[in-house]
Amino acid sequence: MRSVVSFVIIASCVAFAAVDSDPLEAGYRQMYNLSFDNAHRTFRAYEQQHPDDPMGPVSDAAAYLFAEFDRLHILQSELFVDDNRFKNIQKLSPDPTAKQKFEAALSETDRLTAKALARESQDKNAIFANILRLGLHADYLALIEKRYLTSLSEMKDSRAMAERLVTSDPRYYDAYLAIGVENYLLSLKPAPVRWMLRLGGAQTDKDQGIEKLRLTAEKGRYLQPYARLLLAVAALRDHDRGKGRALLEGLSREFPQNRLYAEELARLH
Repeated sequence: MRSVVSFVIIASCVAFAAVDSDPLEAGYRQMYNLSFDNAHRTFRAYEQQHPDDPMGPVSDAAAYLFAEFDRLHILQSELFVDDNRFKNIQKLSPDPTAKQKFEAALSETDRLTAKALARESQDKNAIFANILRLGLHADYLALIEKRYLTSLSEMKDSRAMAERLVTSDPRYYDAYLAIGVENYLLSLKPAPVRWMLRLGGAQTDKDQGIEKLRLTAEKGRYLQPYARLLLAVAALRDHDRGKGRALLEGLSREFPQNRLYAEELARLH
C-alpha cells in the first residue's frame, strides 16, 4: 500500500510541476477536472499560437469526447461494473452539436498531421497526434455509438502506430496508452471472443495491457490521469480494493471537481 500511495504523490507532484511550462497540459488538467469550457479556451488559444500543430485540435476533440463521457455517465457504466460490459447495450443520446464539433476537430487534426508528415515522414509530434485522433474516434464509436466492430479497426490502427512510435522513441510515454487500452479492455471479453479478435489482428493480453498502462500512469504527460483511472479499474476488477482506492484517492485529491472519483470512492466505503 505504501508504494502505491508514494507513486500517487510523486505522480501528482510531477504533473503539477509541468503545468506551468505546458499550456496543453493545463488544458488536459482542466478537462480531467470537468472544466470543459476552460479546457476548450485553453486548447483554442494554443491553436491560435501554434496553427500548424495538430496537437491543438486533437486536444480540443478530447475535451468534447470527455464532456460527452461525463454527460452520459459513460465511464461509470462502461468501466465500474462487475458484469460483462457488453451484455446490456444502453441506448444513448449523443449531443449532435458536440459530435459535429468533435468531428471537425478530428478533421483538422487529420489535415495538419498529413501536412506535417508530408514535410517530415517521421515527425513524432504529428504521429502522436494521429494516434490520439484514431483512439478518440474509436472511443466515440464504441462507447457512445456502440459501434464496436467499426471502432475495432481504428483501435488496432492506433495501437499499431503507437507501437512503431515507442519503438523509435520509448520516451513517448503517452503513446503506450493506445497499446494498453486495446490489450486490457479486449482481455475482458470472453475467451471465444478474444480468439476471434486475435484472428482479426487485435491484441488481448491483459498483463501487457496493464504494463503499458502503468508506463503512461507513471511517466505520461497528457494521458497520465486517464491511465491511472484505468489502473484503478483493473485493480478493482481483480479485487485489489486497497490499490484501487489509493489510485482513486490520488485522482480525487488532484481533480476535486471530478465527480467520478468521489462517487467510486463512496461506493468502495
